[in-house]
Amino acid sequence: MSTAVVTGAGSGIGRAIAAELAKQDHEIVIVEVDETAGEESATAIREAGGSARLIPCDISQTDSVRSAFDQIDSLDILVNNAGIASVGNVETCTPEEMDRLYEVNVKGMYHCLHFAVPKMVASGGGSVVNLASVASYLGISDRFAYSMSKGAVLSMTMSIARDYVNRGIRCNCVCPGRVHTPFVDGYLDKNYAEHERPKMFKTLSEWQPIGRMGTPEEVAGLVGYLTSEQASFITGSAFEIDGGVTNLR
Repeated sequence: MSTAVVTGAGSGIGRAIAAELAKQDHEIVIVEVDETAGEESATAIREAGGSARLIPCDISQTDSVRSAFDQIDSLDILVNNAGIASVGNVETCTPEEMDRLYEVNVKGMYHCLHFAVPKMVASGGGSVVNLASVASYLGISDRFAYSMSKGAVLSMTMSIARDYVNRGIRCNCVCPGRVHTPFVDGYLDKNYAEHERPKMFKTLSEWQPIGRMGTPEEVAGLVGYLTSEQASFITGSAFEIDGGVTNLR
């Protein structure tokens, strides 16, 4: 059984990706800072007949990631999903917020690549999928620091793909538009009165030309394809899954 490492699989898109890869008979290693949420995802996979275990880890901390990957003998798939969001423009983004986004979304992904890629090379190759965003290349209002971090994800994807194309490693990224996750619900709860939320939810949904937000399962399906043998001719690519935002707005 091949091994798939999924970071940030305690909820939302990460949990859906872990479940999808488990259905494809991969052993799932969940790398997650929230131990309770990570164990819930692992338990759900095991109860569904799959194989999964949790390794608690803070991807922003070098020693934590080193320790986590020391517990993984070999891996065939790495899905760099863990990340955090941020709302604000260059004036409202504080230095502390910029550092926070960089530490998790950029340096955190670097850490996982740094410790995973040598294991893939040693075992003859593998597949990496990084979760980027349409914010990687589109100008989205009030997403200054977040866009910075996701632009870096796109660049790291292309660098890994080029540097390791002759060593058996494929590396691609997925660029979602707005996906209905617990983050969206929390954002509405925090920033809007209860009677305002339905209208704002509709506005957020209709930002996608297709007229709704994506689902975690739809993103997971694309990741499942990119990590499969059916995608063995695909590397160095960025795939929009955005309800038409990139090309139709």
